[in-house]
Amino acid sequence: MLHIDKTIRVLSIPYSAFISVIFGIMVLSFPMGAYLVFNSDIGDSINFQYPLNGFNFFIGGIGYNLPISFQLGDAFVIGWSVYIILFSISFVGPLDSLTRTLASIMSEGWQSLKENGLVNVITWFSILILFSVTIDFVQEGFGIKIESPPSQNNLIQFFQLATAPLTEELGFRVLLIGIPLFLIFSYRASWKLFFKSLWNPAGYLHITDYKKVMAIVITVGIFFGAAHIISGIPWSPGKITQAAMAGIIIGWVYVRYGLGPAILIHWGTNYFIYSYLFFISTLSQLPLSDEISNPFSNTLEQLLLVTGAIALVIKILNHIQTRHIQMQSSSEKV
Repeated sequence: MLHIDKTIRVLSIPYSAFISVIFGIMVLSFPMGAYLVFNSDIGDSINFQYPLNGFNFFIGGIGYNLPISFQLGDAFVIGWSVYIILFSISFVGPLDSLTRTLASIMSEGWQSLKENGLVNVITWFSILILFSVTIDFVQEGFGIKIESPPSQNNLIQFFQLATAPLTEELGFRVLLIGIPLFLIFSYRASWKLFFKSLWNPAGYLHITDYKKVMAIVITVGIFFGAAHIISGIPWSPGKITQAAMAGIIIGWVYVRYGLGPAILIHWGTNYFIYSYLFFISTLSQLPLSDEISNPFSNTLEQLLLVTGAIALVIKILNHIQTRHIQMQSSSEKV
């Protein structure tokens, strides 16, 4: 297994470098999104003071409208602040900071990895993008295109994209995965354990049967994909496959690493990517549809694809190596 260990060490160097670059681009998206909402004119006659009567919330995949009135800018600041907090928490832990983790990976390889929230987020986000682009490519080969729902105003569209990770993760992952896992694997009746397990299922529950876990995750992921074409303003039917795959990945991340990383991965597919698309569209004065294929977007996509491919290979090799060590250990005991 020395060749696997050597391959992992070689791949760990570009992997950590790409993670660093993506981290930097993510950090810049925070002020960029705030600029779009409070200083740009993407909403034309609508600005951050635009009143919204009702807040869309998803419970079990069904959209509900909470009868509350608020200004678009106020709600954006609340969501934006939550993302900043989760991003900062992920930067420093849970076991080591992002900078120390990346330095350790570059010098000692993947095996030295101490779990860091942002490394997990960027890794699984890149893998998600890799699978999403692959699915889109395959489906287009069969004439199936993914078309987003129409939007009459760019500011409202960006606001909806920016807040969706919070509402959808609570409605899908917490409600449909977190609660069932607590009912199956909780070892005592306790409100404290209940809420802790909703925040981080694997961290607070004695999960002994991951087949049941994956059955729930896959089922909810498929439901998540279907919700994109049957609720609210629907996407084209081709979106169901891509969204279901994303739902499965985010669901697994929620179980394994917790709600914070799951929200941040969803944040990556919505706020992070679209903050750049809308910002570049504002600078160039071109429609958003034209900016999806601009040079920066293409470069960012290629960066995420390469990072996702490297991360996937490392995870597969690491799994093979771990299984081999476990088999050797079992045979020695026999």
